[in-house]
Amino acid sequence: MEISRYVAFSSDPAGGNPAGVVLDATGVDDTAMLATAAELGYSESAFVVPAVDGTLGIRYFSPLAEVPFCGHATIATAVAHAERHGTGRLLLRTKAGPVTVTTDRTADGTVTATLVSVAPRTAPIADADLAGLLAILGWSAADLDPALPPRVAFAGAWHPILAASSRERLADLDYDMDALAALMAREDWTTVDLVRRESATVFHARNPFPPGGVVEDPATGAAAAAFGGYLRELELVATPATLTIHQGVDMGRPSRITVTVPAEPGTGIGVTGTAVQL
Repeated sequence: MEISRYVAFSSDPAGGNPAGVVLDATGVDDTAMLATAAELGYSESAFVVPAVDGTLGIRYFSPLAEVPFCGHATIATAVAHAERHGTGRLLLRTKAGPVTVTTDRTADGTVTATLVSVAPRTAPIADADLAGLLAILGWSAADLDPALPPRVAFAGAWHPILAASSRERLADLDYDMDALAALMAREDWTTVDLVRRESATVFHARNPFPPGGVVEDPATGAAAAAFGGYLRELELVATPATLTIHQGVDMGRPSRITVTVPAEPGTGIGVTGTAVQL
């Protein structure tokens, strides 16, 4: 395998979320993919298998397990593909469903990629699960922003969404990794999306990711897409909307995610970012 290393959602290698990218994983089995992801040690790595119909099969592995969809590794893969084959539109076959990605080159030569997620969904979070999640995080009900109620949201993977009542609460992240990993495994959650609203369209986010073997994800495109669907379904943002999500700041890897929320219910959420090769 030819393995590339990219940082997604940043033009600075010191920021963003690193991902391994294999643009041709033909003949590579699951064991080898997982071992490669574990050796790289990034929160996820993407493995592409070109198909005869012009689509690209893609699979995502954390150091510990396969995940159905990963936004930052998708952005990294699209930019890597564009740098090798030219910009344009790709159709990816993920385990979560079909995802389109469009790449373009700006005047300064930067390649940007925009993915459109599968149809998002939002569901209530059970009282017991919410209580357990808050206890593990060391949060209380008073730490939640009542304007953004807790939910579980999906746009390729499931993420509980908790909105912090203050930026200070969001910045103070300290949790029991084993306990959260057990809860997330039981509920099939991929990351926990902790957010703080700065303005109508600007948010800050942190994403604990113990199922992937890391304490925190510095940029989570799948959670950003799920969050966009959540805001639309609960009518918490005027649509169509373009949102900016700042993530990774508190862990020293600043990332910027642009989320496009169409007005039409049930339509996929757009997630845009840059990527740079390490």
